[in-house]
Amino acid sequence: MTGTAPEEDREADPESVARAILLRQLTLGPRSKHQLAIKLRDRRVPEDVAVALLDRFEDIGLIDDTAFAEMWVRSRFATKGLSKSALRRELASKGIDGPVAEAALSELDDDEELSAARALVERRRRPFDTGDLTARDRELRRLVGMLARKGHPPGRAFRVVSEVLDAENNP
Repeated sequence: MTGTAPEEDREADPESVARAILLRQLTLGPRSKHQLAIKLRDRRVPEDVAVALLDRFEDIGLIDDTAFAEMWVRSRFATKGLSKSALRRELASKGIDGPVAEAALSELDDDEELSAARALVERRRRPFDTGDLTARDRELRRLVGMLARKGHPPGRAFRVVSEVLDAENNP
């Protein structure tokens, strides 16, 4: 026994190498089938071996794009306050789109998205002199930009920020 990992052993069976790569990646955290396929391609695993192993891992439930998408949407929505459109883009970058992505996104409703945007604005707002309209406009632009970066449409972002700022100034 030489003590080298299978992927470092040039004489190792490509299937053993691929299996070791997949298991290590899945140990690090959930991954989509697409992400794992890219990792195998980057590690120069023959395509036929990669496809066969990915399909086998999917058959036995080690790879589950539906569960991955649901977990990703819940986690990123809760921690980052991302909108459905931003989450849709993130899922697509991980190779998940179409019905699987839409099913995961359907777990979020518009009221939840709006509440998350409002809570985010309330947490991130900074105090400003209410008599200084320039300061209010600057804060409005900053918060609208923050929501836009999280994927919220401009109309919703402007409305939510305005409501929060107006409620703060007119108790």
